[in-house]
Amino acid sequence: MKTNSYAPPSNVMDLLLDAVCVVDARGYFVFVSAACERIFGYTPEEMIGRPMIDFVFHGDRTRTLQAADEVVDGQPLLHFENRYVRKDGQVVHVMWSARWSEADQVRVAVARDITERKRADSLQAALYAISDAAHSAEDLGAMFQHIHQIIGELLPAVNFFVALYDKTKDELTFPYHVDEYGQAPAPQKLDSAAMSAEVIRTGQALLVTPDAGEGLPGTCRPDVGRNSSNWLGVPLHAKKGVIGALVVQSYRAGMRYTKKDIELLQFVAAQIAPAIERKQMEVWLQHIAHHDPLTDLPNRELFHDRLQAALLLAERNQTRLALLYLDLDKFKQVNDTLGHPVGDLLLQEAARRLRQCVRESDTVGRVGGDEFLVLLNGIPLREHALSIAEKIRLALDRPFDLAGRPVHISPSIGVALYPEHSDDFKQLIRYADEAMYDAKKNGGNRSQISARPSMLKKQKYQNTA
Repeated sequence: MKTNSYAPPSNVMDLLLDAVCVVDARGYFVFVSAACERIFGYTPEEMIGRPMIDFVFHGDRTRTLQAADEVVDGQPLLHFENRYVRKDGQVVHVMWSARWSEADQVRVAVARDITERKRADSLQAALYAISDAAHSAEDLGAMFQHIHQIIGELLPAVNFFVALYDKTKDELTFPYHVDEYGQAPAPQKLDSAAMSAEVIRTGQALLVTPDAGEGLPGTCRPDVGRNSSNWLGVPLHAKKGVIGALVVQSYRAGMRYTKKDIELLQFVAAQIAPAIERKQMEVWLQHIAHHDPLTDLPNRELFHDRLQAALLLAERNQTRLALLYLDLDKFKQVNDTLGHPVGDLLLQEAARRLRQCVRESDTVGRVGGDEFLVLLNGIPLREHALSIAEKIRLALDRPFDLAGRPVHISPSIGVALYPEHSDDFKQLIRYADEAMYDAKKNGGNRSQISARPSMLKKQKYQNTA
């Protein structure tokens, strides 16, 4: 049976789904088939006469030029992959096969768009990487840094931040923030005009493009001071609701995020939201194990640890510290007459005033009932400890407005010093406690220094014996 021959039409290359490109010895396009417009976004007229390397993604240019030199040297190229930048700014992944025509002095190459395949591969790799980051990171900061690196492999993310929302405090914070032109915003309320707050309030992705602020609600503003050319934020959905947002932004005019980038970032957010919630739960459990649940002050165990550490540091640096033991006079009367809810409010407000009276380097702890301990580090003279005790007395002596009811109490304060009274934390607490009861027996609303003999005097007598 005779087989009829077939003469392909002159436009057969334009019927191919893969693109055919011809590049001369200088590296300029001299021919591209019609499929190039589908893959790269440029018409053949826009590509011909321009250097091939101008279209290549910046990070792939060095190895692309190296591969081109190998082709010119006579080595056929199969399955070479690199990235190109489309006319609309999107990055496209391309797999090439190419060879050199010595007779025509050109490189002939066929390009296949493998962007979807690479995206699927990247998502699969991201899933494993995110899972590993969530389980191996020591804290949220380390996890966010790892997540930033992962997202950077999927889409442009030089500028990336995480916004987290604490519903109990109605506070939006930015625990991870990397931006070319701005510092992390200060904590703010959820009703602020920040765009990340809008994402969290609505629970919807927000894409803002340079096209006259397309997608930006009228009352919203950027989270940092400088407007970005492109802004994309997606919510972090967890079991207890929206806990925050992931945001990427770009200041490059030619780079735009797309609906596919929204889907990709939403995929990442869906994977890490449970991990964030789990890490937050771990932090919270560690916190409540060492803090009083009512006042959020260090509890007895944590306070003892800090006191012992402070004693070691004071001994090493030959400095003085003071320990104050406080009891609220007439607290039982408040509980009995106004009820425990008002008593709880009183303890919370007293704790707040105590914190305001001391430095960040000091520690205020609640050790039970209406009793508090205050550790004052680096006190030069005993008079300074007594001065702070008086400051506390005056602060707690002011009336409290509790649920619309004026309440008046006063403190009894005992003071013990290192090294004068003891170098043992248990003895210091006991001596300060004894001094507090002496203050209470003398009418309360006063401070009393421990009556125990000074260890410094004992040491002096021992040294002169």
